[in-house]
Amino acid sequence: MKRNELVRYLDEYLSIPLFSTVDPSLNGLVVGGPDKEIAKVAFAVDACQRTFDAALEAGADMLIVHHGLFWGNPLAVTGTHYRRIQTLLEGDVDLYVAHLPLDAHPEVGNNAVMAKRLALVDIQPFAQFRGMEIGFKGSFPNPTSVEEIVSTLGFSNPTILPFGKKALSTVGIVSGGASSDVHTALQEGLDCFVTGECEHEIYNDCLESGITMIGGGHYDSEVFGVQALGEHLANLFGLETLFIDTPTKL
Repeated sequence: MKRNELVRYLDEYLSIPLFSTVDPSLNGLVVGGPDKEIAKVAFAVDACQRTFDAALEAGADMLIVHHGLFWGNPLAVTGTHYRRIQTLLEGDVDLYVAHLPLDAHPEVGNNAVMAKRLALVDIQPFAQFRGMEIGFKGSFPNPTSVEEIVSTLGFSNPTILPFGKKALSTVGIVSGGASSDVHTALQEGLDCFVTGECEHEIYNDCLESGITMIGGGHYDSEVFGVQALGEHLANLFGLETLFIDTPTKL
């Protein structure tokens, strides 16, 4: 399909314009020349040299990532930033970014997919970033353990603050660096909070309030969205898709 047709679909499906004033990331098509045919699309968490090299080697026409290249302030095109952009331009690989739109999406978003993986019931929006709800919360059909949550979500090296109940009935989910949203989980009386990073500042709050918090790793908590979006586009448009895994163990 034509690149511009795919971009129009993604912009609408992911509600890209809705996040233009709240997301520090520049979303949408951020590197792309004249319109062209798209046959193979690569997906990854991070816009980095490893990802770009792998997309080029795989023969991808477009790369869709969660963490992009531009974060609010002008960035000189020198050094590693120059090399990254040079790789995309010389390889004719277009770059599309979906940061908060791929956290908040109710179908293919990181948090929605984790909620589905956990088979939660009564799933509702949860936690806000600059006035927009980006997470989800819900209840387990049967009380579950920390170990079951970690195993189901495939977290390889999680940070666990096990200060709540042994049998967990309710959970809030916000991927990535959302430690402070544990306070929203506490306000709403949830048993557990799942995110990517556990910051030092919230340790004693969790301990004294008696809540269980799971930090699955920033990277590991944000593979879900790009993978689900890849499956969605493959099924809808028949595009060849692949996931490029460049874990950071963070």
